[in-house]
Amino acid sequence: MDRFLDSFLNAKLIAASWPAILSGLVVTIEIAALVVVTGLLLGLALAMVRWRAGRWFAWPLMLFVDLFRAVPPLVLVLLIFFGLPNIGIELPSFAVLWLVLSLVLAAFAEEIVWAGLIAVKRGQREAARSTGLTETQTLLYVVLPQALRLAVAPLTNRTIAITKNTALGTVIGVPEIINQATTAVSFSGNATPLLMGAFAYLLLFIPIIGLGRLIESRFAWRRQ
Repeated sequence: MDRFLDSFLNAKLIAASWPAILSGLVVTIEIAALVVVTGLLLGLALAMVRWRAGRWFAWPLMLFVDLFRAVPPLVLVLLIFFGLPNIGIELPSFAVLWLVLSLVLAAFAEEIVWAGLIAVKRGQREAARSTGLTETQTLLYVVLPQALRLAVAPLTNRTIAITKNTALGTVIGVPEIINQATTAVSFSGNATPLLMGAFAYLLLFIPIIGLGRLIESRFAWRRQ
């Protein structure tokens, strides 16, 4: 028991490591917040443009969506971080992680919102147009609100799953939670900082998961 406590709950290491873990938590929160805002807004915008633009926009969009849904985020992070400098484009590690995760979330969000849009019955669109609404007004006031209500549950789950990939930042030097924890482990030879990192993720994501469940229950369709 003493060996376990010394390896995972070393009091001296907890006192020495918590400022670094806290700093990593702040960076993780910053990246996650940026990814959620930009990813969801971009995904929503792409779905709406796809709705209005028609077939000519669908094919390049499908290529983008399939690429960022199929390729593991870690591969994209490494490709952009180490590949772009070869053509004269250098991005900070923070920006690379934000860009990749935002595009991945946007790809999933676009498909989820699009599925919600096409799930709305055609008769409702025709009824809205018959009242004098334009195609854009029909989309904004009739179709989109229903589509978002259908999409909120899968969208919430996908957003949580992708934001947890902020841990990938450790491979390119982003000073997030895991990076700070593994750095502390390399100096101490003790697993306590990693356990602190896991606890920091619990502090961050348990409230987010709870919020996701609240949103799902708030916007869920009620059985008649």
